[in-house]
Parts: sequence; C-alpha cells; structure tokens
Amino acid sequence: MANSVINRSTLALERAGIRRRYPATTGIGKTGFWFISLAGYFFLWAPIVLLVVFSFNDARTVNSWHGFTFKWYENILTGAAGGEASFATDLMLSSLGNSLFVGFAATFISTLLGTMVALSLARGNYPGKRYIEGLLLLPVIIPEITQGVSLAMFFKIVFDFIEQSSGTRALPGFGTIIIGHVVFNISYVAVVVRARLADMNPRLEEAANDLGANGWQTFWRITFPLMIPGILAGALLAFTLSLDDFVVTFFLSGIGTTTLPVFVYGLLKVSVTPDINAISTLMLIISTVLIGISLLLQNRSLGRS
Repeated sequence: MANSVINRSTLALERAGIRRRYPATTGIGKTGFWFISLAGYFFLWAPIVLLVVFSFNDARTVNSWHGFTFKWYENILTGAAGGEASFATDLMLSSLGNSLFVGFAATFISTLLGTMVALSLARGNYPGKRYIEGLLLLPVIIPEITQGVSLAMFFKIVFDFIEQSSGTRALPGFGTIIIGHVVFNISYVAVVVRARLADMNPRLEEAANDLGANGWQTFWRITFPLMIPGILAGALLAFTLSLDDFVVTFFLSGIGTTTLPVFVYGLLKVSVTPDINAISTLMLIISTVLIGISLLLQNRSLGRS
C-alpha cells in the first residue's frame, strides 16, 4: 500500500515537472499549438483545394463561380479541341507519353543505382563512406533551380566539346532529361532502400552463412527478397518525382521532348482556365495514389520487420 502511494506521488511530481518545463503542452499553449498546426495545413492545402474546386467551374475563367460541370474533364477524355477547349487532347497525350517514357527510364536507372548505393552504405565499411553519405543528400538539399541551371551548363560544355572534337552537333533531348532525373532520384531511392536494410534482422543473413550459403546465395535468397518492399517504394517515389518534375525538365528539354508539366506551363502563359485545373487535378490524383502506395509498402515492410 505504501509503495502504491509513493509511486502515485512520484508520478504526480513528474507530471507537474513536465508541465513546468513544457507549459505549452497544456492549457493556452496546447490551444496555440493546435491553431498553428491548423493554420499551417490551411496555408498548404487551401490553394490545392481551390484548384480542384475550380476544375468543375462552368465558366472559361476562374475569377468567379458559375456552376458545377464535368465538361472540362469530358474535353480531356473525348479529345475535344477548339471552341471552349484551349488545347488539343492529342498534344496533351503526346506530352503525357513523353512524361511516362522519361519517368519509366529514369525510375529504372535510378532504382538500380540507388539500390546499389544503399547496399554499399548499409553493408560496406570502407574509407570515405561518410563523405559519400553527405554527397548522397546534396540532390535532396540543393534547390531544383540550381540543379537545373548547373545541369544545363554541364551539358552545354559537354556538347561543345563533342562538336569541336568530332564535328557532330549534340542537342538536348530525352537523354539529357533522363540523366537529370536520375541525378536527383538516386538519392531518394537510396534513402528509402537503406532504411529498409537498416530495419532488417542481420541474424537472417548470418544464419544463411552458417548454413553454408556463399555471398551471392545469401543475397539472392535472403537479402534481396526482404529488400523488395523498400525497392518498390523507392521506385514509386522516383517515378512520382520524375512525372511531376518541371524545373529540371524545363532546362534540359529539347525539340519534341515536351513533358506534361512543361505542356501545362505553356498553357499557363496564355491564361488560367478550368481545363488546366482539370489536368492538374488528374496529375494530383495520380501523384497522391503513387505516394500512398509507396508509404503503404514502407509501413508494411516495417511491420513485418
């Protein structure tokens, strides 16, 4: 009985000490945190909500609401052009095809290279490992505009050298865009796959070695199957980032390589119309679904671990 009273008194004193040290967790402070969080989410999501809402606006402008309609989505799906449609759906589908081609190619390459980088960082022990870890985060930290300008300058120097040495004129195109997307996607894939490797039980690999499996057998039968959820999550994340990228693509694109974000930007130079909002809404839905699947795979892999 005495021990119970002492424990309750100790718990009450600890709670009182926490409240004195962190007064914002109770009362007015707690309300302030709630208000700040709500204001932050409103600031982030209000423009996106308005974009989605005005994609159903029955008017050519987005200045005022004139009623609810699906006609802008019908124009996109039926290939309407002219009249109220501000673009031909064939051009939009061509841009979408370019985005998918670049996305799949960049995702495949960045997933392959990012997985190898993650393996080397998680399992390797060699000089300079910390520096490689730091360099891995640079594409995540550096602003996209800086990446786009630096890559454009790099390819300009390379193309000038090729022209001077061989007389062949090289131009930006799908190759430059894919390389640019691989540059920043490798980091995201490596971070996701390395997190998966860090959560794996190392005793499984040790048990395989104790049972006579060599390095390759252990990798293909134990390590790789356990890595698959992380690899898929990283690939989906890389594909989403590649599909939505505008800045790097804008600086590295050439003739006939217009992707969907660049196509939408060209439409915005004229005016903002509900059909542009409809395209953006569809892109938002696709990106959200892909990111959700990626997070689901990561959570399921963590749960199994």
